[in-house]
Amino acid sequence: MAIKTFIGTSGYNYSHWSNGVFYPKGLPQRKWLEHYMSFFNTVELNVSFYRLPKKSIFEGWRKRTPENFTFVVKGSRFITHVKKLKDCEEPLKLFFNNAEGLKEKLGAV
Repeated sequence: MAIKTFIGTSGYNYSHWSNGVFYPKGLPQRKWLEHYMSFFNTVELNVSFYRLPKKSIFEGWRKRTPENFTFVVKGSRFITHVKKLKDCEEPLKLFFNNAEGLKEKLGAV
């Protein structure tokens, strides 16, 4: 049985990577994900820890990435730190409803 290995980083949208450290100097920010995907097949989305992106944002990431790309979505701090995992049925529903926009590209949460 073949084991699929996923290699990526915790996020890709870092301005300090744009000075030639990872992204070529002058590469427009809108091209960063495309460049990132030429090296990695997964990324952890940290933004979801701080604020929940709309479902349409998740759908956009899905459409912009190749078939074999997978997203790891960081859980919401509202659920884990504010609610402390108590009475969080509605926030969890909203979180997973929006993350569902990734469809088959949703990996671990």
